[in-house]
Amino acid sequence: MSASSARASASVSAGSERAHGGLDRPTGTESASSTLPRRQLGRYLRDWRTQAGLTIAEASRLMEWGASTLQRLEKGQADRIRTIDIQELCRIYGIHDDLADGLKGLAQQAAVKSWWHAYGDLIPENFDVYVGLEASAQQLRSYHPELVLGLLQTADYARALHRLGYPDDSETESERRVQLRLQRQALITRRVSPATVAVVLHESVLRRVVGGAKVMAAQLRHLADLSTSDNVSVRILPFAAGIPLGDSTGPFTVLEFGTDGKGHPIEPPVVYVEGFTGDLYLERPVDVRRYRLAHESLQDAALDTRASRQLLRQVAKEFSA
Repeated sequence: MSASSARASASVSAGSERAHGGLDRPTGTESASSTLPRRQLGRYLRDWRTQAGLTIAEASRLMEWGASTLQRLEKGQADRIRTIDIQELCRIYGIHDDLADGLKGLAQQAAVKSWWHAYGDLIPENFDVYVGLEASAQQLRSYHPELVLGLLQTADYARALHRLGYPDDSETESERRVQLRLQRQALITRRVSPATVAVVLHESVLRRVVGGAKVMAAQLRHLADLSTSDNVSVRILPFAAGIPLGDSTGPFTVLEFGTDGKGHPIEPPVVYVEGFTGDLYLERPVDVRRYRLAHESLQDAALDTRASRQLLRQVAKEFSA
């Protein structure tokens, strides 16, 4: 993690607390209604209830709750959650044990505006919090100084990374991971309401070899082709641009979730900052604004989309030579 990310995470409580009691009505404070772990928990439970073919009224009756209690839980607005209740919902919905453990971990996270998710801390390491968040986003602004953004990776590029990151995985498990990553890309390739992605890649991403020259050539051509889509912008930050921010941010993504009929955000925007031993999620408006401005500055310093596409195709030819 970069120095700036470390400074941001220093103020985040890495601990978590087990909540006791029932599912109460939120107190009206901003933190109670916008805590990311609670929203993610609610999103998963809503999706699995739907897959189980149950209405809110039906599921509530099985839990001996009022419908409003389950509604608040699914909206991430319950300020006190019992893990025993989450376990029972998982049983009713047919949620497998590994996922159930992750959901119980989400339920135990403290109500904070900035959340440092340490891998393996209450939430199992194989439970990917970010994927559920990404799937609900309508706009993503991202900067990556070392690797291609997961949403834009080819199968072979992703496969090469997974073999390095998970050397003990079987071929079957490795392929499962790759396919899951490719399935996520439907977010930007679907015909109806695809998400908008604006990504800045450092030129080093183009030069750093992952999987060999053939894999790199195909990956860079893929990026160039994707950048012709109306909803995908790819800009390359060249070495010649130096350090536009005067500091290293590390990789980050600003996620936004659209607005309602009155123009209000459906959910608060979130900044996702990747780390090697955990991930940082920031919701405070001042933090979100800072990362938005950082992304704008990086875009301004980067090549425009046409020049970036030309550079991608040029480097792809070099790898193919």
